[in-house]
Amino acid sequence: MNEMQTPMAEFLRASIAKIKEMVDANTVVGDPVSTPDGVTLVPVSRVSVGFAGGGGDLVKQRDGCVGGSGAGIRIEPIGFLIVKDGSVRMLNIQPPAVTTLDRVIDLVPQLIDRAEAFMDKKCASGGGQPAAQDETPPAGA
Repeated sequence: MNEMQTPMAEFLRASIAKIKEMVDANTVVGDPVSTPDGVTLVPVSRVSVGFAGGGGDLVKQRDGCVGGSGAGIRIEPIGFLIVKDGSVRMLNIQPPAVTTLDRVIDLVPQLIDRAEAFMDKKCASGGGQPAAQDETPPAGA
């Protein structure tokens, strides 16, 4: 008998398929919501999944199988992506990050926005290219 065709294997396959149905990309990044003033909000969640299953086939005693499975899913909202006038910003709804690395990762979108604004401002004021130096010696030298 092929191991993949046993009732226990089919039981575990069905359990895992049900978990896949519950946890998909739409659980992590939700459906966008548009407001009348042109802002789009996209909910973002953290999903944690645990699964355990086991059992056995009762080949020697009688036909059939014995088995069980359990799963736990934790969906934790962490924030919203705010899309307005072509810029995207993350609004966290969790307490501030504890580690330095988490803080740096949280600040990356803000740093990118500030750098883009600085470069746009610099280019608009004519400071985008350095002025060419005139290498002609002064008269009477």
